[in-house]
Amino acid sequence: MKVLIIFAVALSVCLAQRRPSQPSQYQDSQSAETAAQDYQAPEQQYQSGDARPRSRELTTPIPIIRYDKEQGNDGSYKAAWETGNNILAQEEGFLKELGPDPDEEGGVLAAQVQQGSYSYTAPDGQIITVNYIADEKGFHPSGDHLPTPPPVSPEVQKGLDLIYAGIRAQQEAAEREARENPQGKKPQEEDYNGRYKQ
Repeated sequence: MKVLIIFAVALSVCLAQRRPSQPSQYQDSQSAETAAQDYQAPEQQYQSGDARPRSRELTTPIPIIRYDKEQGNDGSYKAAWETGNNILAQEEGFLKELGPDPDEEGGVLAAQVQQGSYSYTAPDGQIITVNYIADEKGFHPSGDHLPTPPPVSPEVQKGLDLIYAGIRAQQEAAEREARENPQGKKPQEEDYNGRYKQ
């Protein structure tokens, strides 16, 4: 009940604040006519037969100088093109089998793999070239202008090598123990967090 009263009071305060901003029904008719005369609608230009406003910006069409494409029946293709503003591109693609399709009996999953490159001239005059491959793992570009991660320091690499060597040694010891004593394999115990101890 209290919420309903608070809501009604808040609503009446909001409506009371809006009232003065609304024009009065007894407004001077002469001032309304003056306001209507002073208003000038913005001018729009229309093309004949087209209801959209005409754009004042002009774009320069870029011609395609060369376009070659070979399409295979197995989903493979090769394409190359060149434009009038010195953009060069080439690409090839094929279907890569990923394995059996779990949803379709006897079906095979396939992914389109695309690889190629394109180059263009940057505003500073430098020629930018991008090589790429796009497959089931994503789009992977490479080029001299793209940032690369810093190299791993020798100390960090040595630590990683030691960690991986320790993991391999533990796995080999567990496999050797399982081969030599298959009956002696002890069940894994849960620790306090619900994880299994080795």
